[in-house]
Amino acid sequence: MWSIDRQSTPVQTVRRRILEILKRRKSATVGELARQLDMAPVSVRYHLDILQGDNLIQVSKVRREGNVGRPKQLYSLTKEANDHFPDNFAPLTAGLVTQLKKSLPAAQVEAAFCALAREMAEEFLEDEELASSDLEVRLNHVTDFLNERGYLARWEKEPTARELVSLEDKESYLLHTFNCPYAGVSSEHRELCQMDLSLMRELIGRSCCRLDSLAEEGNCCTYRIRVGEIRVGEIRVGESAQYDSVPAVEIPLIG
Repeated sequence: MWSIDRQSTPVQTVRRRILEILKRRKSATVGELARQLDMAPVSVRYHLDILQGDNLIQVSKVRREGNVGRPKQLYSLTKEANDHFPDNFAPLTAGLVTQLKKSLPAAQVEAAFCALAREMAEEFLEDEELASSDLEVRLNHVTDFLNERGYLARWEKEPTARELVSLEDKESYLLHTFNCPYAGVSSEHRELCQMDLSLMRELIGRSCCRLDSLAEEGNCCTYRIRVGEIRVGEIRVGESAQYDSVPAVEIPLIG
């Protein structure tokens, strides 16, 4: 069976890109995929037929545009397609997290995961130019870093209602990750979600909050980054998410 492979042929690369687009969007029509891939719809259909034959995609429903015209098929991923995205050895991860939680108090478990997030970010933070980089430039580097590790990340500037904008909240950004490297584990062990939140803060270099989560059946994990200083623990008007606090002092694992 064909599989995702960064060293794949150009033909296989097209199919990998189709899977990645559907992973991000949840579903798409042939026309939407053709525009994303800059290909003719007939060529896209050829690849869709192969992916459907491999049980990696399915026709989930039909959609009409208005009251006229032919129904358009919507393509989406099957459960089997998730096996083609990195999961960081989910069974081993689950076992290690379980043993860690059995052996240590909750506060030490949280500190351990925060320390792990800092360690994961060390390679990224070695670039001294990042400290003085524009936020958008930094976000480009962050998404590249995350994509190399299977997160399928992208960022966008968040549109904000004018009446909700204060002097200190001039603009904000959203960072989306459409694949969870800990899929199948994070829903049971939310410490991994907290570790990813800590990782995003380390990479971005400022506070952020999580608005949506794959572990809670969301379309993706979404993090909001506000321009300017944000007080950890603050709840904003019109927001349901909270800025979770991260321990400032590491708790020893032994003692």
